[in-house]
Amino acid sequence: MADRLQKILSAAGIASRRKSEELIAQGRVMVNGVQAKVGDSADVGVDVVTVDGKPIAAQRKRYLVLNKPQGTVTTLDDPQGRPKVSDLINVPERLFPVGRLDYDTEGLLLLTNDGDFTQRITHPSYEIEKVYVARVATPIGLRALDLLRTGVQLEDGISAPAKVQIVYRDNRTVELTIHEGRNRMIRRMLAAVGSPVTGLIRTRIGSLNLGDLKTGAWRELSPDEVSGLSGRRAAT
Repeated sequence: MADRLQKILSAAGIASRRKSEELIAQGRVMVNGVQAKVGDSADVGVDVVTVDGKPIAAQRKRYLVLNKPQGTVTTLDDPQGRPKVSDLINVPERLFPVGRLDYDTEGLLLLTNDGDFTQRITHPSYEIEKVYVARVATPIGLRALDLLRTGVQLEDGISAPAKVQIVYRDNRTVELTIHEGRNRMIRRMLAAVGSPVTGLIRTRIGSLNLGDLKTGAWRELSPDEVSGLSGRRAAT
């Protein structure tokens, strides 16, 4: 069955769908010896697809959870030479972070070479919950809680309503549940209500909790965990 080339490249662990489109546009992808164009399709069971002259091979799908430490970037290449989450993962496959956690944020991060899984977790239409625990510089008052629960005005639009609860009585540690994935979302929301973040950790994505996974450690997801997150069994 034919699929779009960017989906095929993503499923083979070559690159994300967006990056795969860039590879195609750059003329680096060929199908049966003919240079491909963005929008082309192929049947991996019939057609020969190459990238930079090398045939792609189906890779075993991997699904990992990492407890990301502070001071690491969720990118595979960093011009500044900072530590990367990929440096912490010792597997032969090329895995991609599912969404992002910024440099100073720690906690639950998924990595995979399954593009469809990534799409399911990150696309806002699926409304997968992400839970964060934030430590803030100033106590959060009732007005701030109401704003967070109804929507905060940000420079790129109003945030969707968040679930919010105070963790400690000093009103400086708060748990927020959101399903949006905009850049530095939690930090911007809390800054907008007058309580800048001093520490931030993601503790849950969908049905998956960080649990007792140590900082910097990772493990494979079980098939049931993959199914619980994506609504389907793990690819093989």
